[in-house]
Amino acid sequence: MVIRVFIASSSGFVAIKKKQQDVVRFLEANKIEFEEVDITMSEEQRQWMYKNVPPEKKPAQGNPLPPQIFNGDRYCGDYDSFFESKESNTVFSFLGLKPRLTSKVGKSYLILV
Repeated sequence: MVIRVFIASSSGFVAIKKKQQDVVRFLEANKIEFEEVDITMSEEQRQWMYKNVPPEKKPAQGNPLPPQIFNGDRYCGDYDSFFESKESNTVFSFLGLKPRLTSKVGKSYLILV
């Protein structure tokens, strides 16, 4: 499954743009394969996103705002959930991915004289 990030390229809200960029940059920096789905370019994709965000994650009024994150058809969460998982170092679990093994090649020391 590929991670899909639903975005709005023509959003007039700076906060939404920053949140979208934060998610995309994180995925790129961590070499996580993903696809951006622009809901401003496809009514079908917009409706799919609205329909597949769970009821408990939908706002009381209006529609869910991007970014919304899915692993294939499985809903992962919105920006707030993503941010919480990033802060708690559980992004791979949040995305439904296996954690990557990190190798420790050696330690560097800085000696001040």
